[in-house]
Amino acid sequence: MEVGLNHYLILSSALFCAGLLGVLLRRNLLIIYMGLELMLNAANLALVAFSRFNNNLDGQVMVFFIITVAAAEVAVGLALIVALYRKRQTAHTEDLTSLKF
Repeated sequence: MEVGLNHYLILSSALFCAGLLGVLLRRNLLIIYMGLELMLNAANLALVAFSRFNNNLDGQVMVFFIITVAAAEVAVGLALIVALYRKRQTAHTEDLTSLKF
């Protein structure tokens, strides 16, 4: 059995749906954040799969830049979550309005 493009795309869509469910159904910021990262990595997997099966490196180069931007996103996102936790001792989404000032 050979692993084809369809297998990668099915896995990518399953990961994206799992991340989307985590974002839509949970109220904890860490779970939402992990869901967003899972969705981003699912899109990266699809780009790399298309790039490999089309024998073109453009998708892989794009994924490299997406990963570098995601590293900065992780730093900012976790800093916001830590700031919220220090102020309210919780990481629920409804407490985000307390960080305005």
